[in-house]
Amino acid sequence: MLDALLRYMRPAATALVALLALLIPDGRTLPVRDAALSEVFSRDFIQVFTRNTPSTYYEGRHGPTGFEYELARQFAEALDVSLSIDSQGSIGEVLSAVRDGRADVGAATLALDPAEPGVNYTRPIMSMQPMVIYHHGIIPPKAPEDLLGLDIAALRGSGTGHALRDLQASLPELTWRETDELEVTDLIEMVENGELDAAVVYAHQFKLNRLFFPDVESGFPLGEPQSLVWALPKNSGVALLRAANQFIARLREHGDLADLAARYFGHDNYLEYVGASLFIRHAQNRLPRYEDAFKQAARDSGFDWKLLAALGYQESHWKPRATSPTGVRGLMMLTNATAAEVGVSNRLDPEQSIEGGAIYLGHVKERLQEEITEPDRTWMALAAYNVGLGHLYDAQKIAEMQGGDPYNWADVRKALPLLQKRQWYSKVHHGYARGGEPVIYVRNIRRYYEILNYVDRSRRQFHQLGERDDSMLQGTPFDTVPPVL
Repeated sequence: MLDALLRYMRPAATALVALLALLIPDGRTLPVRDAALSEVFSRDFIQVFTRNTPSTYYEGRHGPTGFEYELARQFAEALDVSLSIDSQGSIGEVLSAVRDGRADVGAATLALDPAEPGVNYTRPIMSMQPMVIYHHGIIPPKAPEDLLGLDIAALRGSGTGHALRDLQASLPELTWRETDELEVTDLIEMVENGELDAAVVYAHQFKLNRLFFPDVESGFPLGEPQSLVWALPKNSGVALLRAANQFIARLREHGDLADLAARYFGHDNYLEYVGASLFIRHAQNRLPRYEDAFKQAARDSGFDWKLLAALGYQESHWKPRATSPTGVRGLMMLTNATAAEVGVSNRLDPEQSIEGGAIYLGHVKERLQEEITEPDRTWMALAAYNVGLGHLYDAQKIAEMQGGDPYNWADVRKALPLLQKRQWYSKVHHGYARGGEPVIYVRNIRRYYEILNYVDRSRRQFHQLGERDDSMLQGTPFDTVPPVL
């Protein structure tokens, strides 16, 4: 009797489980196609709306990049369809595109907002902590009460306004301004220029941009962390939402999500504000004298001119008559032997020095093993420019001894400092080297290169770093959120 009852109930239970799987998009079951997901497969691409910002999507040196772009690209690959990106909108415009079905996915540093109509949100992708940032010239705000009387701004719809509204419940006299016509970098620049006293942004956004704005300081966390999510149309079924949830859960389970977040937002703060400020000042005042020479050397050598400029700054701070105690001289700090090798007759001539440095870096790069691919090939060439090719080969050998990959910069970077330890340098051909120096050397060049890329991108896409773009910032339609009195 019991067996018969179980046989009778099993089909009903199976149907109930299937129904629950459709109603609870938590990523635990395989997606069943509905009309929306079928349409994605039918057209063979997924339409993602995002924003053109450093933390979401932008054109990098090797093409499109950005944290949310990379996630969207991997999601499209998981679905085995192409990716179509629209990056022209504000947060409000992205959500509108999701609501009316023009976007399959909105991926634009969106914070989970259950009150937002017409959209479904995925499971959380990462945590985002709202944070107060302020101009270094004002009295540092250390507590919420210190915000009273300050000129503060936030982006409308970003979620940071929620933290301010929650605070306003206990500080009813608090007021601030909101806009959806600027981006985070614009707000940070307005704080940098003293046009705002403070702003509320997410901590990871400021961390990504802080080196470019040395007059802006981090204040204190404001409220509870919020959840970064994707938005999907509410009335288009749940299959695509479930597929997105499965994708996010899989990345989290395998550690890929944490690795991706660390790659984009986990930079060490090794270049302090003083160093960043000095570099930016030199980039504005010194670099223009030599920019044409760097660009010519780049055309001749195939390197990015900004990488050569970053190398030149690390070597001499762009001083053409620089001389070290060991006798290397010039803007690119060439030895006599190296100068002779690359045809430089006068090391103190900045054009000759820059051209010679680019040629020598190219020679070093050509002599690396063909198994080394970019960008590791460039980082290893820079390390060899500093410490010598022989010592780099030794570090590769040590990396291999330790079970690492001799063609991977991360493994070779760990091995280089071991050239200072007898137990290791005694096992390789070229002996002792100050192996910690090329690690710092490459690290600094990479950061200088990041800043120069940002400045160059600002010229083309946004506005000059450190200079007001009056056409953008004058008359910005901020709405004031009044006090609750």
